[in-house]
Amino acid sequence: MPVQLLLNLFIAFLWMTLIDEDELKFTTFFMGFLVGIGIIFFMSRFFGMHFYLRRVYAACKLLLIFIRELTQSSVVVISQILRPTLRIKPGIFKYETILTSDVEVTMLSMLLTLTPGSVVMEVSHSGNELYIHAMDVEESREGLIKQLKNFEKAIMEVTR
Repeated sequence: MPVQLLLNLFIAFLWMTLIDEDELKFTTFFMGFLVGIGIIFFMSRFFGMHFYLRRVYAACKLLLIFIRELTQSSVVVISQILRPTLRIKPGIFKYETILTSDVEVTMLSMLLTLTPGSVVMEVSHSGNELYIHAMDVEESREGLIKQLKNFEKAIMEVTR
């Protein structure tokens, strides 16, 4: 991925210098960058790796999934807070993840901890089990597991 990005920047600078203009302009650089994207897209099979904008798209998708989950869980937490009586049953449960690398497990743990109503308390030594404290285990466990599956899928698209 870094090689493709550097090559794209090189193509953009080359485009900018070869265009006969009196001064350097950002619009010329941007046009060269777009031409570089096209060239690298058609030549990506020769690099032996995926096209680098695929990961950028996957990272944007992960960000949007996180924003959606953050909004939904914030609404649930706010509705629990505004009720006159608390009807929650906090608890801890174990979740086995399919992620393998430390970076992936850390990303999953941080995304889950940032969403209101849940926190990752511990990661096992093997790295494939998370111990999660949830605000309402009985009602939100299935939703939390669905949220974790969405995060896992999006993280794997970004890192693999």
